[in-house]
Amino acid sequence: MDNNTPASGGFKGGLGSLFGGGTPEYSNTELAGVPLTGMSPLSPYLNVDPRYLVQDSDEFILPTGANKTRGRFELAFFTIGGCCITGAAFGTLNGLRMGLTETRDMPWSKPRNVQILNMVTRQGASWANTLGSVALLYSVFGVAIEKARGAEDDLNTVAAGTLTGMLYKSTAGLKGAARGGLVGLAMSGLYALYSNWDHLKGTSPSHY
Repeated sequence: MDNNTPASGGFKGGLGSLFGGGTPEYSNTELAGVPLTGMSPLSPYLNVDPRYLVQDSDEFILPTGANKTRGRFELAFFTIGGCCITGAAFGTLNGLRMGLTETRDMPWSKPRNVQILNMVTRQGASWANTLGSVALLYSVFGVAIEKARGAEDDLNTVAAGTLTGMLYKSTAGLKGAARGGLVGLAMSGLYALYSNWDHLKGTSPSHY
């Protein structure tokens, strides 16, 4: 049995040299000194130093010039779609409420069901169109201001919200545009305050 041991070692060495080098052998003493924080012990037959695989922090591979967070242009699609879906859901519930209220004196029949269905579809489409239009204006203003200033901060959010309110209510005259601008300023200001609430309190935001 002992005579076959060197041959076995030579056979392994021959295969190792054939495929680009022999496999390094680690003793228990050498492996005991290798730090393996945050990972399970690696096999000693891997031709990789485990110390190079230990990462104490999260690392991401990003394209050249890309930011770690999505910009306003990437978030615009989510914002518009989310507002359309939210408006459709709210309009559907509101239309159902209005339909049931207006037809409460009618018996349950096909005409009443048709009237309720018409009210639901009309209100759902109206609210989806309204919120989608507001989100589209807000996203366009936000992207334009970001490109013009070359920076992304809460000032862009407040300015985009104010301009959105003014333009959306511009058909009601100067007073209507002013009221719309104030509403947009208030809503965007509250959103900016909510986004920076942890920073204002001096605590780091929690991640789940």
